[in-house]
Amino acid sequence: MIRIKKVLNSSVILVENEQKQEYILFGKGIGYGQKAGNTIEEKKADQMFIPVENVKVKEFLGLLDAIPPVFIELTQQIVNYSEKKLEVKLNAGIYFTLMDHLNFAVERYKKNINITNRVYWEIKNYYAEEFEIGVFALKLMNEKLGIEMPIEEAANIAFHLVNAQGEKEESKDAMKAAKMIGSIVNLVRYTLNINIEEKNIHYTRFITHVRFFVERFFADNMLEDKDNVLFEQISSLYPHAMDGAFKIKEYIKQVYEKTVPNEELTYLAVHIHRLISYNQLN
Repeated sequence: MIRIKKVLNSSVILVENEQKQEYILFGKGIGYGQKAGNTIEEKKADQMFIPVENVKVKEFLGLLDAIPPVFIELTQQIVNYSEKKLEVKLNAGIYFTLMDHLNFAVERYKKNINITNRVYWEIKNYYAEEFEIGVFALKLMNEKLGIEMPIEEAANIAFHLVNAQGEKEESKDAMKAAKMIGSIVNLVRYTLNINIEEKNIHYTRFITHVRFFVERFFADNMLEDKDNVLFEQISSLYPHAMDGAFKIKEYIKQVYEKTVPNEELTYLAVHIHRLISYNQLN
């Protein structure tokens, strides 16, 4: 059994165990009718945080007093739904970071302050599952609060879910990859003047190939064949597409100071050609 030290609100309580370790427990109605000194069963809580002496946890404890209970309930619903859909256990910190974000996002909305999400496209396309959950969360929030927040907010929520699935360094790497994918797609779209339909099968294949290309790039494991026969053939057959591949090569050279091997350019050109061909037929 654990003892309640403080009731923060109807859904959050501060407790300590027999070893005097402090925890934060979340659970719908877990603090209702409770007071300091009462005992409670651990299994009644949805989530537990330890230790409270952690600086970040202390900061969020202060925030809880200022965050309306509705955001705590929304956060619990979103986290529970996310863990079922993604089939993962999210890092405990998501409860704090997400509820703080939702509260601040609604404050901005009510004050008509719109902050553009610069990686909206990348999150929507590279983290499709998390984005879908973000759409669910956005709908839930809009219905609960009687507001109409923009679809971009779904990407903001998705970003928090991405960060909650792994170590911080992994999340940073994932966002680096997402930004590169977005830059490559935009290069192809605008320099070759291609009207890309996102539901088209050739687009899906292109995105899949670019994702693997980017993963190989950051892993320093790019394809490299000394024999340039295929490269020469594709250059000759699809010069326009190869121009697009070289635009990507120039971009990567300028931004990352790395050279893309000819074999990688060959496969990029093949997928770009498919996009060009489809665009010409439609």
